[in-house]
Amino acid sequence: MRLRAEAIALLALAFAAPVAATPAEDASPVRYGKYDATGQASWYGHELAGRRTATGKRFDPDDVMIAHRTLPLESMVEVTDVDTGRAIVARVGDRGPGRADRVADLSLGAAKLLGTNRRAVAHIRVRALSAGSDRPGLILAGASAVPPVARPIALDPQARYRVQIASFSNQARARALALRFAARAIPAGRVWRVERAGMNADSAKALRDAAAEAGYDDARILHQD
Repeated sequence: MRLRAEAIALLALAFAAPVAATPAEDASPVRYGKYDATGQASWYGHELAGRRTATGKRFDPDDVMIAHRTLPLESMVEVTDVDTGRAIVARVGDRGPGRADRVADLSLGAAKLLGTNRRAVAHIRVRALSAGSDRPGLILAGASAVPPVARPIALDPQARYRVQIASFSNQARARALALRFAARAIPAGRVWRVERAGMNADSAKALRDAAAEAGYDDARILHQD
């Protein structure tokens, strides 16, 4: 009986003793809605079209999505080009990237919308979005993180135009881009719009094309107010 009692006591001590956490258990999990990271990203396109993604869906290069190692599949993220300040909303549609020096991989569709498809590697910021977050309106993949500027218009050689190059929530970035294109940074509600006014049709088209070549594909020509 004494041996049996000692054995029971030892078992009780074993269950009561704290178990050391393994490295995997000790790692802090990603908190969806709080994730915010910057790093390098590349993009992938038609070479992987039709392959199964981690969600079970087949990869469509035109989808606005990213591959990420830990964020929940089918969750939404805000992706910002750190160099230009341009931002989009994308869906987490696959696992990756395979390279340790990448924070994410972009689909071709996401890279085009973000304006990074002309670069092999871009410096981006990835921020998780969740329902009820501080950005509840940004829920659709491909949505712009800043208000759209305008629809294309027919140009009259006799008229005068202004070109809206881009919109930023950051005043310093807006002013830097304005200086680059000899334009102005104009406050518009919660954002700053970079635009240049007093242009004829040919000059406006040339500026719009130069902005698009620099990665600002949403540059638009508007009638002079």
